[in-house]
Amino acid sequence: MTRQLFAAALALAAGLALLPGAGGAREPETTLDADAPEPDAEPEPGPEVATPELPRFHVDSAPVAATGRTLEVPAGGDLQDALDRALPGDTVAVAAGATFRGPFLLRDKPDSGWIVVRTGAPDGSLPPPGTRVDPSFAGVMPKLVSGSDAVLGAAPGAHHYRFIGVEIRPEEGRFLFNLVRFGDTATSHADLPHHLVFDRCYIHGDPTLGARRGIALNARYAAVVDSYLSDFKEAGADSQAIAVWNGPGPFAIEGNYLEGAGENLIFGGGDPALRGLVPSDIEIRRNRFTKPLSWRVGDPAYAGTPWTIKNLLELKNARRVLIDGNLFDHNWPGAQNGYAILFTVRNQGGRAPWSVVRDVTFVNNVVRSVASGINILGRDDNHRSRVTRRILIRNNLFDDVGGAWGDGRLFQLLDGTRSVVIEHNTALQTGSILLGGEGAPHLGFVLRDNIAPHNDYGIIGSGTGMGTPSLVRYFPGAEVRGNVIAGGDAALYPSGNFFPRSLDAIGFIDRAAGDYRLAASSPYRGAATDGRDPGADFGAISVARAPAPGARVGAPRGSSGAVKGPDRPLGGAADHRVDDRAAAIEQRRVHE
Repeated sequence: MTRQLFAAALALAAGLALLPGAGGAREPETTLDADAPEPDAEPEPGPEVATPELPRFHVDSAPVAATGRTLEVPAGGDLQDALDRALPGDTVAVAAGATFRGPFLLRDKPDSGWIVVRTGAPDGSLPPPGTRVDPSFAGVMPKLVSGSDAVLGAAPGAHHYRFIGVEIRPEEGRFLFNLVRFGDTATSHADLPHHLVFDRCYIHGDPTLGARRGIALNARYAAVVDSYLSDFKEAGADSQAIAVWNGPGPFAIEGNYLEGAGENLIFGGGDPALRGLVPSDIEIRRNRFTKPLSWRVGDPAYAGTPWTIKNLLELKNARRVLIDGNLFDHNWPGAQNGYAILFTVRNQGGRAPWSVVRDVTFVNNVVRSVASGINILGRDDNHRSRVTRRILIRNNLFDDVGGAWGDGRLFQLLDGTRSVVIEHNTALQTGSILLGGEGAPHLGFVLRDNIAPHNDYGIIGSGTGMGTPSLVRYFPGAEVRGNVIAGGDAALYPSGNFFPRSLDAIGFIDRAAGDYRLAASSPYRGAATDGRDPGADFGAISVARAPAPGARVGAPRGSSGAVKGPDRPLGGAADHRVDDRAAAIEQRRVHE
């Protein structure tokens, strides 16, 4: 069978919608095939600058029309029996506010119609599709609980289940390792669950004891959208809101509130049971990633338990990832050194040498109130892996990085990355702009059209001097131009950059109020290499972070009119600080 026919057959069997990827590619790679042999060592990538490939496949999480029966499960009813009797096209309507004790198992059903498991409350009790729920909606959700095993699991090959408006949690006073556990032991492609969607659900650990993991999303064609995942925390071990290590994708993580002490969201972190697997075709959009201040030792809100704190997002084994329009806030040193975002390839247990982080597009995000920004590792320094390559970091705001939160380093690149491009970002950090070191040099590197303060060290590498000496040693052939580096010394850097004496000399509209657009009087208007303003385009960030058209952001039951919510426009003195209804809820949780 030709590669093209094989790809078409696989896509048809999985029910996947093809996207016109950046390179026009149309076929899944062999790592979607669990039976593929271990890939041969790939050739060492050259020094060229290459654009990341976007996800090839897309998860359509839009609502589906009911075509079958409605099976009503009253308070005290048998939910597992209803799940077993449901056929594709059916809706299982579960009594709002009632508690149902699991564990529950999703079984493989014939045909490919959706089985919808949803609250029995009327549609108007939930916010409309495209709008995130929050804990204030718990009263209209059925409560699925367990005291020992995962609340929800899937039989081999289970597929086409959609959960809407459901609360999933441990029994009170119980600690669970997983609330939802899918596909982690699957050793063949056919055994993986697929076509699974959680839409406007409230999934949370015990408020006192926590839980290790919200969703182990090892699946094909899976989405978590407009949901609220909180209280995933553990002392002495990593904890996550969502984790994927044995699922090929595609995945959509969109519009959620994600709270986890270890890694709020992680891809990789365990060796796949499926040989050659790399989680792929991942869209991460419009989420809020945060850690409550009640978890931070020394904060006035600290609640007294030293949870294991690491980062907000980590990619250890992933490719074709789009991270667009998210808010990342509150991360500090704990079990790691405080970087908010990690693109750090890991062959975790030494049995997955195909592990790679590549084709990552990080755009239109806000990273705020964190110890440090982004850490990128070229090769696993413990076991054999592939080379990290094709990473684009464009049009983001990094605000309040360092200071009271930690070291304040903006970017760190270690051990031989390839084709990392950092351009058109605006940053307010207290440490260096870029550290390169500890291993092979980075080829195909671009630092272009950014705005950031120089601070003490600016661009520096291990054991070398600031500026050009570090660039020559760790970033040979790099393009470094069009940057506005406040407080730096032009004599230390390549020509084609700008060095105002201070941040105020850049000419922001109102730096004190957090409006980092360039004023009409700024000498750097139109000074970027592409003729635009250097730094971020805040209008584009606002558009990327906006909720779905027509959705009322966070409007609770009975409210009238639109509500300012998680995605207020950026750019105005008052509107620049991106607010979030979830942030207000968290503040109430902290101070109650």
